Amino acid sequence: MLVFLALLPALVLVVWIYKKDKVEREPIGLLLKIFLFGVISAVPAVVLELVFEAALEEFIPDGKTMSYIIIDNFLGVALIEEFCKLKAAKLAAWKHPAFNYKFDAIVYCVTVALGFAAIENVFYVLEGGVATAAVRALMSIPCHAVAGIIMGYFFGVAKETERYGDRRRCRRYLRLGVLMPTLEHGIYDSALSLDYDWIFIALIIFVVIVDIWAICFVKKQSAADREIV
Repeated sequence: MLVFLALLPALVLVVWIYKKDKVEREPIGLLLKIFLFGVISAVPAVVLELVFEAALEEFIPDGKTMSYIIIDNFLGVALIEEFCKLKAAKLAAWKHPAFNYKFDAIVYCVTVALGFAAIENVFYVLEGGVATAAVRALMSIPCHAVAGIIMGYFFGVAKETERYGDRRRCRRYLRLGVLMPTLEHGIYDSALSLDYDWIFIALIIFVVIVDIWAICFVKKQSAADREIV
């Protein structure tokens, strides 16, 4: 039951983003592959996070100071996880013939992000129970989805610039596809880790605003979808 509750919000959001692809929906087999790659990407992410945390403790041995929390959450968690997600999306979908529309990139990156979020959520929910499942369904899982939306936009632009033969700009947009979602992810994780009531209230407001923006952005990108030529 707990595993089902852990997986449900990620699966619901995958179906939601899939249905927003109005022009040419992606093959189900490809989406399953991308979702699985998202799950697998959690393994190198955890390894890199442990290595980073060990290194950070050498430089800030006191730990749990504000600087430690911010550095750890932005660089040791958000950056590593978004990098691993983008690599997973690129490995799974970049050369696939179905990747021929701009909105496809958002579908792929949200799917890979939710694969990552799903396996992460299973461990959190098995430890924390139903209350944890409810909170993470409203907060953490949408955070990963929003990061996937941001990543997907730059992923699509990168693919388009590659088709134009501009590899330099392609690499630049792929880097932005990691850095921009890292900002959103890092703000969320840092605020969650800092034990101040006012920060938690600000976090809830941040989540609501970002979620509304993401819904509007997806609607706009879906309506403006075009073929990558």
